[in-house]
Amino acid sequence: MKDEHLFKKEAKDLEEKFFAKQNERLLRELREKAKVEEKRKALQAVVKVKDPTIIEHLLELGVGPESILAVALVPLAAVSWADGSLDDKERKAILNAASERGVKPGSANYTMLEVWLKQKPGPALMDAWKKYARGIYEQLTEEERVLMRVSIVGRAREVAEAAGGLLGVASVSPKEKAVLEELEKVLS
Repeated sequence: MKDEHLFKKEAKDLEEKFFAKQNERLLRELREKAKVEEKRKALQAVVKVKDPTIIEHLLELGVGPESILAVALVPLAAVSWADGSLDDKERKAILNAASERGVKPGSANYTMLEVWLKQKPGPALMDAWKKYARGIYEQLTEEERVLMRVSIVGRAREVAEAAGGLLGVASVSPKEKAVLEELEKVLS
């Protein structure tokens, strides 16, 4: 009888260890799933597309919301500083674009954007943008490429036009036009 009691105890120990391992694995899977869902929601807030397959494709590529935000905002800083100064209307257009992508005052992204609005970013930032944006662009479907190009170049053009020209009619300076052409070249 004592052996039977010992056997039951060992069986119980085995079961507890087995289920503890299973529970640990299940808990880990749930946490990973929650992280992916959180990343999906954050990416959705930044990308602003209704097609969930685009978000899923970006997740598959390993693209996160912070990266997409940088891809969206760096061109705005580049075009706004193209002529050497940043106009208040350009500043407002950039902050509006950032706000639409979920960038909140006080966040790390907003703080970085404020730095770019006070001081012209160096050429290394634009070089890094070109490499990364082109890398993403090459892995997208044709539909996704069009959306990326229209979104980035279109928003950059809005910022360039924000300062306005003669009598408030939107105009783009030759230097801003050169930056826009550079963006189009990267995204084509």
